Amino acid sequence: MDDFLAIDENLRTAMQFFGTASGSGAVETLDGSVGIFSGLEYGVFNIGLFSRRVAMGELEPRLAELARFFKPRTLRWSLWVCENMLEPALRKKERQLFANCGMRPISQPPGMLASSLLAPVYALPDIDVRPVTDAATRSAFAEITSVAFEIPYVIAKAVYSREPAWRGDYQGFVAYANGRAVAIIALVAAAGVIGVYSLATLPDYRRHGFAEALLRTATAEVSRRTGLTRIILQSTDQGYTLYKRMGFRDVTKFTVYLTK
Repeated sequence: MDDFLAIDENLRTAMQFFGTASGSGAVETLDGSVGIFSGLEYGVFNIGLFSRRVAMGELEPRLAELARFFKPRTLRWSLWVCENMLEPALRKKERQLFANCGMRPISQPPGMLASSLLAPVYALPDIDVRPVTDAATRSAFAEITSVAFEIPYVIAKAVYSREPAWRGDYQGFVAYANGRAVAIIALVAAAGVIGVYSLATLPDYRRHGFAEALLRTATAEVSRRTGLTRIILQSTDQGYTLYKRMGFRDVTKFTVYLTK
């Protein structure tokens, strides 16, 4: 499997978490796409993804089918597009075609992969890493998500606080320092790789190595259990330098579109 396909397939598996987490969402397999409704009026948690490559002339019908899936549920939804899933000629017209369909780009995270992690360049802090398995860790995950990603707490709580949400592929971990929950990460083992999602640190604890320590500890645990060693993620601007230092390389680029 091409590296970009592994990244894209892992992402599709991960995002289905949002279709089941709140208990009122839906996940539907469409013709060449997947529609994921979180049950909430929050566009970035209502997600469409392409499940196979898109040729010239296929984009508008795919978007129309996704729009039909979301229309009775919500007007606010987003679409994650891996550039390698689009035919090269289509990429040249991509922005205009999406604009014609009422969608605007909001971010362009690179899809990155590390075959193995490089050694740390400085000493990392001691942390207590706990899997998300009880009410306390679920609450900590929701609270840190809300603060770190500037998501309304009521939304974060609805997504991350229910016990049934954590029974699938999406595995959460919380890092504690001196008894305080300071960082979170979610991992998904799928498509032959370990996917990293929702890596975040509380503002007062940033730039001290907590995120790196958590990423290394949590991925080592999942690797031990699954035998998988390759790690993938979609990077934020803030995390890009860290990931490069850890051994990640650029494989593809995503564009995230949101309905206007």
